[in-house]
Amino acid sequence: MKIIKAKDYVEMSRKAAYYIADQVLLKPNSVLGLATGSTPLGTYQELIQLYQNGEVSFNQVRSFNLDEYYSLGPDHPQSYRYFMDENFFNHVDVQPENTHVPDGLSPNPDAFSADYDRQITNAGGIDLQLLGIGSNGHIAFNEPGNVFIAQTRLVDLKEHTIEDNARFFDSKDEVPRQAITMGLKSILGAKRILILASGENKADAVKAMLEGPIDPNLPASILQLHPNVTLIADEAALSKAGNR
Repeated sequence: MKIIKAKDYVEMSRKAAYYIADQVLLKPNSVLGLATGSTPLGTYQELIQLYQNGEVSFNQVRSFNLDEYYSLGPDHPQSYRYFMDENFFNHVDVQPENTHVPDGLSPNPDAFSADYDRQITNAGGIDLQLLGIGSNGHIAFNEPGNVFIAQTRLVDLKEHTIEDNARFFDSKDEVPRQAITMGLKSILGAKRILILASGENKADAVKAMLEGPIDPNLPASILQLHPNVTLIADEAALSKAGNR
């Protein structure tokens, strides 16, 4: 795993944006796997600025988001479709029909999940997958557990994740207890993976991802098996990893 160290969140976001922009410049019709949450928000802001400066176009890009809360529709302010539209898609020239986010209102999440995996395969797989890492080591909503699970699917969220995400809602009780998440097969099938980490609260997870055994109780550890992973992390997130 290649490690790029940043001084702080702002520098991490800028470096990540240039990394993604380089991918799109090299292959304008790239398939991007995209993430939500506070970690990539600065990266999207930097990419919008690059687009507005005329340095990159997303006109031919196709995208697949990692996950979506189950029970939230696209108009809900805390849905991930709403997040992506408000914080990225609506501000660049990506074609709306080329953006894919799991359907949090699907009446048949199992069938939807199988179709989502098929759509990724039919698109030729993901060229560059953007990831964050949860403080408990989850990637997307692949939570700690006894086994790694390959397929996109409906999952129950761990209490730790619900507590982490409660800051985005008026109360913890409003946080959905389930989500549709991309499985590890599609994530690991990406040609390149870019994972971001910022803040001291991610330091234990980053250390375990880099130095610990491959363990489903730390889902991000499976990235050790991928041949082309780049971690961009700030000093705080790397503070517990040895010799970084």
